[in-house]
Amino acid sequence: QVQLAESGGGLVQAGGSLRLSCAASGSIFSFNDMGWYRQAPGKQRELVAVITSGGSTNYAGSVKERFTISRDNAKNTVYLQMNSLKPEDTAVYYCNEKTPGFRDYWGQGTQVTVSS
Repeated sequence: QVQLAESGGGLVQAGGSLRLSCAASGSIFSFNDMGWYRQAPGKQRELVAVITSGGSTNYAGSVKERFTISRDNAKNTVYLQMNSLKPEDTAVYYCNEKTPGFRDYWGQGTQVTVSS
């Protein structure tokens, strides 16, 4: 059974930084693409960043140059380094794991709140 456990969320002032972690278990982690999504109140869930099994990355335009996604296959963990945080980054952040067969798994989410 695939399980994803996010951590690292919290309250931070605008301009600050946070690092999210997502530990995966029950899957062949190195074969799978990993991503971070977020959902703000009253809004749809949106893609923040993805990193493929090969290490290629892609970012939403709103976070490019501020956020960095990375992965450690030895630890079955994906990270999201968030710098220069803005109030509009406030959301619940979800970890996603996508298998080569396009099956999706989700974590329970971690709250990020950026105060102005």
